Amino acid sequence: MPLRQYFFCVGGVLLAVLFILDSWFPKPPVVEKAPANLPLIRIHSDRKWPERVVYDTSLPTIVATSTASAEVPAPEMVGVAPANTRVREALAMQKLSADQSQRSNAKVREPKPVHQSKLARKRAPAPRFAMVRQPQFGWFGGNFW
Repeated sequence: MPLRQYFFCVGGVLLAVLFILDSWFPKPPVVEKAPANLPLIRIHSDRKWPERVVYDTSLPTIVATSTASAEVPAPEMVGVAPANTRVREALAMQKLSADQSQRSNAKVREPKPVHQSKLARKRAPAPRFAMVRQPQFGWFGGNFW
């Protein structure tokens, strides 16, 4: 017997038994809900809320007056030179201290040549042995799909 048919038959029988028992037994009386005398619980807190903020909208609004715009004259540029030349001139006027002049006269070390390091060779992959697998017969074996 298929599973679906089993549940259909057994479920139908149980439903029929439920309807028969409902008609057989008398109905219970309906109980009216009586008003309950519940005690009143009032909770008072010791914390005080901040006072209410009241905005007075009866006063006229204050409008900002516009200020007279005074024109400011641009500063005059006597000699306009590019920024690069100004920086060079400022550095040229500085006097070198004794330490700085000795450092500038010292020979600059040449960087050592970088030797290339040998990288390890990759290993050859392990040899794979290809073997012929025997076919499986019929339903015998692990996987039949």
